[in-house]
Amino acid sequence: MKSDALKKQLKRDRPMTTVTIQMPENIIEELKRIAPALGFVGYQPLARTYIGQGLRSGLERLENNTVTLLIESLKRRGVGDDVIQESLSEVVGR
Repeated sequence: MKSDALKKQLKRDRPMTTVTIQMPENIIEELKRIAPALGFVGYQPLARTYIGQGLRSGLERLENNTVTLLIESLKRRGVGDDVIQESLSEVVGR
């Protein structure tokens, strides 16, 4: 499931929309300066990459927090560690 979602996110021909965002001029200048050194054709693809990385990091933290809260809830309801660990292994192993 995760790999399918990631493949969809990384498709080059996915729909795009225009966004206007105010940023300090020095940030834009720095993006323009380092983009070619990192192999980007311009600063906007680099900015999209940074936003995407931050988004994936945030989603992962959110997902991990949800899993942690679920485990705590299961333990409060008397579900044993062995059952929780077995279930997690089953889900992660997919």
